[in-house]
Parts: sequence; C-alpha cells; structure tokens
Amino acid sequence: MKPNLFFAPCSLLLIRRLPAFVCALLVHVTATNGQSETEIFRPEERKFPPIEKAHAYRGELIFVDHANRRGSIRVEGTGKFYRNDPHPFAMLPYGIVRYNNAPADLRDVPLGSVLHAHGFLPPDPETSAVPVLPANNKNKNTGHYRGTGIFPAENHILLLEDEPSHCRRNGLIWKLLEVEIKGNEGSILARRESKKKGGKEYGPEKMTFDTATRIWRGRESIRVSDLISEKVWPQSGKKEIKDQPVLLGITWKPAPGDGLSGAFTQFHVSDIWLDDQSIEHAAYFQTEKHKAFIRSRWMPAMVDDITYGKFGRATVSATFFGGMDPSLYADFQKGVGGQINGAENTLKHTAGHYGPGHMASNGKILEVTRTSKQIPMGSSGIQIQFETDLIIEGIRPGKVVRIRPQSWPKMQIPREEYLLKNSPEDRFPTPAIFPKY
Repeated sequence: MKPNLFFAPCSLLLIRRLPAFVCALLVHVTATNGQSETEIFRPEERKFPPIEKAHAYRGELIFVDHANRRGSIRVEGTGKFYRNDPHPFAMLPYGIVRYNNAPADLRDVPLGSVLHAHGFLPPDPETSAVPVLPANNKNKNTGHYRGTGIFPAENHILLLEDEPSHCRRNGLIWKLLEVEIKGNEGSILARRESKKKGGKEYGPEKMTFDTATRIWRGRESIRVSDLISEKVWPQSGKKEIKDQPVLLGITWKPAPGDGLSGAFTQFHVSDIWLDDQSIEHAAYFQTEKHKAFIRSRWMPAMVDDITYGKFGRATVSATFFGGMDPSLYADFQKGVGGQINGAENTLKHTAGHYGPGHMASNGKILEVTRTSKQIPMGSSGIQIQFETDLIIEGIRPGKVVRIRPQSWPKMQIPREEYLLKNSPEDRFPTPAIFPKY
C-alpha cells in the first residue's frame, strides 16, 4: 500500500532534530489522518478487494463520463439531501455496474437514479481519475445543513447498483403500506425488508410518485390511472395497502414544501415492479444490450502471469472480470483464435491509432479454467491461457487487457474510448474537471 504523504507536517528542520522512528510515526499518522493502518484499507495491485472491506453509501447519479467510467453522485448524508454537492467517483477496472438487476455500463443508467455504491480508497492515488481526498473525509462535517458522510474518500467503486439490483442481490423486498393521491401526484409509504425471517429490519419510508411513474406488471407497462380504474389505488385520498410486495426504482426530484416535512430529503419512485416476471422482463432487455456492448468493446481481464518464448512469442494467463452474462464467458473456448490488447484502468483500449484491432496481438486460447474457490466480487473466477506470437508492451502482469474471441465482430469504436498510448497522461479530460471538496 502506498502511503499518502501529501499532508506531512514535518519540516526539514524538525526531521533533522527528531529520531527517525518518531518522524516516521508523525508522517504516517498524518498520512492516514489520525487513523491506524489497520483501520484503512486500500486495494492492492493484482488482487480483487473483499466487498466486506468497502464503504457503502447511496446517492443520486448526477453526472456520467462513460468513456472514462467515472461520474458524480449526490451522496445521502445526515443533512438535507438537496444541499449536497455532487461527489466524484470512478469505477475500479473490475468494478461492476448493475441496472434493472442486469449487467450494465454507466451509459445505461439514467441520470437521477438513486444507486448503492461500495467504494474503496484509490488503489494508486497518483493515477486516480478523480480527486484524491483525506482518508477520513466521510467523517467531515460540512455544515450548512448538509452534515457528514457526503464526501467519502472511498470514491473508487467496486459495485454500483440501482435499487432493484440491490434488493435482488441481498434478498430484500419492498412492502407497500399506504398510498395517498392528490391530483396528478401522490405518495407511498413502504418498508424494505428481508425475505428471510430474522433478517434486518428497516423503518418505513415515505416517497413521492406522479403520473410519469412507470408501473410494470408481467410483460406490460401500465399507468397509475390503470390502478385507479381497477380500484386497486384510490382516485383521491389515502388507502391502506396490506404489505403488497414490490420492487421500486428510486430517484430524487425537487418537491414543494418548506423542508420541515422532509420535502427536500425524501426520494421519488420512478418505477414499480409488481411481480417477478416484470423485473425479469426488464433484466432481459438490459442484459441483451450489455452483451452487444461487451462484444464490440471486448472482454476485460487482469493479467496474472506471462510465460515468454522466443522471438516475441508469449503465453498470457489472465482472469476475466466478473459481472457479465454467462453466455459471454462461454464464447471463450480452448482452441479458439482471437485478439488481446492492452487497456488502461478505465478499460480504454491503448496503443492504437485506428481502434482496438490496430495494435492488438493475435493468438489462440490454449486453456480455460474455472476456480473452485470462493470468487470475490469483481472477478469471474475464469482464467484463460492465451498464446500470441507478438507480445506488446501494454500486456504485463497486473495490467488490464481486453480480449476478443474470433466469433465476436471486429469493430471500430468511438475515438474517446481508446488511447494512443498506455498512459494516464493521455486521459482526457483530466481529474481537474471535478471539484475537490
């Protein structure tokens, strides 16, 4: 782990006068903002970090730079949500995005969606695509009604998921308790709870909805007015709903009120899935969309080891990143030809003036193996051995690569999605586009 020495208070004179171990202690304590090394976790190179070590938070997606796999989230803290400044984040190279309970790219998630994030400190602060903050920044009291928790230093994300994906992964469900309608708008009272007995208990939440809220039933999309005409919901006023299980898509939008009633803090319902078939239907289309995206951009992986041969030949061992549809992994079979290319930590292809296939190394898959051990988040647990007759500089142990089997189309991608060289300096825009709170 690389210590952050940007805030060391020791002057050169003080360093000369103190014993070495004392100054080292002062530098370390300052570098970790008063926290001991055991309290701080930073992902290590060539290792998938345990999600249990991540800092979890949720917030509204405000801005997306999809080409660099980064953006900004308005993080929910202890104060009034609407006052919180957007907080920059970057996806780890093996970071997973899920939307509608399916694999996704950042470009697939609508702005305004409330997402659950599991983040870490930057693995390498010097190459971070977003501003680097003090390690204890999540404890900073920002005042002005905003409170704490809104600017966590853990801004490198392992898992970013919307509400239905979060609930499905954790065995949770929402129960509708009450509906109130006033004209074209209304509110629901709902409680998130575990499907298993003895699970974590959550308090009820009040959220708004309106005529733009989409309601999904089976394979059809219906309106609020349809539930009113069916007398499931009231035309006006309140109606008690007896623990109807649903999944909710959650956003945030400005609401009238003086703030004392929670109008500036409560969330808004964008979608309601009334049954399992409805969310599975949504997941199908999102999965198909993501499969087409990955086939055009190639499968990302981390290089584990390289066995070098003569005259530029080499066998590359690489582990595919997780979170993809199983059918994509199934396309990588022993004996299949393909291409491998270096990539940056943002998953941008590198070393090519005309797209990913320009400088990629050609070769063949020698072996595909699946681990029997527990697979950490971010990893697929699938490793391939890829033999090539021309190894390039961007393919080294610990580096990110992208691999294409012959069955996938060889396509040109937009200029912003590849670099001319494997260097963070070639990244555009730089992290300077984000404020450093």
